[in-house]
Amino acid sequence: MPPPASTRRRRNYAAQVRRVAGRPVVATGKGRYVAVRVILVGVLVVATLRLVQVQGFQSEALSAKAESQRTTTITIPAQRGSIVDRNGVKLAFSVETRALSVNLRLMRKSWTDFARQNPAKGQNFDTRVAAAAKFIAAKLPGKVTEADLLAAFHKNQDFTYLVKDVEPSIADEITKQFPEIGSETQAAREYPGDTLASNVVGLANWRSDDPDVSKHALHGLDGLELTYDTDLSGTPGQKIADTAQGDDSVVIPGTERDIRPATPGNNLVLTLDSDVQYVLQTQLADYVAKAHAKGGQAVIMDAHTGEIYALADDRTFNPNDPGTYTADLMNDRSVTTPYEPGSVNKIVTATAAIDAGILTPDSVLQVPYSLQVADRTVHDAWLHGVQNYTVTGIFAKSSNVGTLEIAQKLGPERWLAMLQKFGIGQSTGMGLPGESRGYVPPRNTWSASTFGNLPIGQGLSMTVVQMAGMYEAIANNGLRVQPRIIKEEVRPDGTVIPQPPPEAVQVVSPQTAKTVRDMLRAVTQKGKNGNSGTAPTAALDGYQISGKTGTGQQVDPATGAYSATLNNITFAGILSADNPRFVVGIRLDAPDTTLPTGHSAAPLFHDIASYLAQRYQIPLSGGAAPYVPLVVP
Repeated sequence: MPPPASTRRRRNYAAQVRRVAGRPVVATGKGRYVAVRVILVGVLVVATLRLVQVQGFQSEALSAKAESQRTTTITIPAQRGSIVDRNGVKLAFSVETRALSVNLRLMRKSWTDFARQNPAKGQNFDTRVAAAAKFIAAKLPGKVTEADLLAAFHKNQDFTYLVKDVEPSIADEITKQFPEIGSETQAAREYPGDTLASNVVGLANWRSDDPDVSKHALHGLDGLELTYDTDLSGTPGQKIADTAQGDDSVVIPGTERDIRPATPGNNLVLTLDSDVQYVLQTQLADYVAKAHAKGGQAVIMDAHTGEIYALADDRTFNPNDPGTYTADLMNDRSVTTPYEPGSVNKIVTATAAIDAGILTPDSVLQVPYSLQVADRTVHDAWLHGVQNYTVTGIFAKSSNVGTLEIAQKLGPERWLAMLQKFGIGQSTGMGLPGESRGYVPPRNTWSASTFGNLPIGQGLSMTVVQMAGMYEAIANNGLRVQPRIIKEEVRPDGTVIPQPPPEAVQVVSPQTAKTVRDMLRAVTQKGKNGNSGTAPTAALDGYQISGKTGTGQQVDPATGAYSATLNNITFAGILSADNPRFVVGIRLDAPDTTLPTGHSAAPLFHDIASYLAQRYQIPLSGGAAPYVPLVVP
C-alpha cells in the first residue's frame, strides 16, 4: 500500500534538500572546469615569469652560450715587420703561408660510415688518404714525400699537421680537392741575402708551442729578431666562423667575419749598408782563409755618429738553412767574444800622455830593448839597443818598452781613468743579444806586474766594436759616441719612431784628439833607417790614414800560460786622418804569423778603405801626410 501523501511530500522535500545541500561536495562537470582553469592560470603565470627572466635578464648570457656552441674564434696572425738596411734594402721580411692539417678522428669516422653505406664503391679511409697523399706530394715536390704524408695520416691520434710553409694558392688547390684537409694561415720569414748580416739580423720562425693560440706567430730566436721581437710582432686580430655540428675543427667555408683586425708590427731600419756588409763579410772571410786563422771579426763605423755600416764575422749561419743553426755559427763574436787586443790598446797611453801635457809627439825617450816590471821582463818585438825614439816613433813602431815608460810617467790612476773614458769594461748598449762588456781587472786586484801588461794590451779584453769605439773618439775630436745599429723604427702607417739620441762622452779635448790622430799617421809611414811604421801596407794613395797595429798573445788552453804562437792580430784605422769619415776595426783569431797575411791585418784595412773611398766618393786628402822622424841620433 502506498504511503500517505503527506509522507511522500516530506521525503521528496528532504531528498531535494539533501541534493541541494550536497551540491558543493559532489564532482559535477562544471566543478571540474573551474579546477582546470585555475591550474592553467597558475602554469601561465609561472611560464610568463620564466619568460621575463630569460628574455629580460638572461638573454645576453644565453645568446652568447648558444653562439659559442655553433661558432669558433680564429686568431688572425699579425704581419711581422720587415728589417731593412739604411737604404731600404730588405734583410728580413715575412710571407703568408699555410699549414695543412687534418682531423683524423672525424676523417676516419666519415669515411668508415661512407664505406659501410656504400660498399659497392670500394672507397674507405685508406683509399682516401692514399689519394690525398699522392696529390699533395705531387703539388709540393721537395717539401714533403708521399711516404711522409701516409705516415702522418695513419698516426694514432685525433689531429695532426701534414705540412707547413705551403703557398696559399697551392693550399687552396689541395683543400678544394680534399675538403677534409684543413688550411691554417701562418707566415714564414724570408732572408733574401742568406748569410748577409745574419749575425746581426738573427732568426725568427713560426712558434705554436704556447698554449695561448693568440701567441702563435713568428717569433725571434736570435739577433735583432729576438731583441726587437715585441716591436716587430705587432698585435694579432680575431675573427669568428660558424662550425659544423658544434665541432670547432670543422669551419663552414664563407662564414668567417672579423671582430678585430690584426695590427702589423713595426719595420726596423738598421744603420747597416747591405752592400758594404757584403764586401766586408767577403773580404774578411777571404783574408782569414789566406792567413790560416781560426776566425776573424771586423766593423765599419761612422766616425762621427757611431752608426755601424757593417759588422762581420768570417763565418756565420744561413737563416734559410736550418742545417746551419749551430751555436758556433750563430755566435756573433763581434759583440760576444772579447779578446786581448795587444798594441791597439796603446792609444790609451798615447792619448792620456798628450792630454796630460807630460809629453809631445816630438819628445824623445831613450828606449832599451827590455824593461823589468816587478817579477816579469817586458821586451820589444824586435831586437835593438838603446834607441832615441820620439813619442810618435814609440807608437808608430809599437815599442812595448817605450809605451811602458810613458805609462809610468802617467801613473796607473790617470791611465785607468782614460781607459774607462774610452768605454772599455762597459756595455756599448747596441742592443745585440749576448754582448760582452769586456774585462778590466778591478784596481784593487792589481799585482805589481799588472801595470806592465795593461798599457800594451794584455791582461784586459774588449770586443772589436769596443776597440773601434776608442778610435771613433779620436776621429770625432775626442767625443766618443755610443755605437748604434738601429737607425729608426717605422710604424705600419709610416710614422717614424726616432731612436733615443746616443750617449756621448767627451774623452779628451778636440786638440788632443787631433794631435793623437796626426801622430798615428806615422804608423803607415814608409821610411829609411828605422823610420817606417808597422803598417805601410795600410796606406791608401791620396788619403792620409791614421791607425794602429796590434799583436795580443792568447792564453794556451793546454798550459794556462801565454802562448808563443797563438795571437790576436788587430788593426784599427781612420779614413781619413785629416777629414775622418769612417773607422775600421779588425781582429784575426790565431792566424799563422809566419805568413805575410797572418802577420798583420793592415793589408785588409787597405782593401776595405779603398772600397769605402770609392763607394762614398770620399774627398782626397789635402796632401800626403808629412814625413816625421821616428828615431833620432
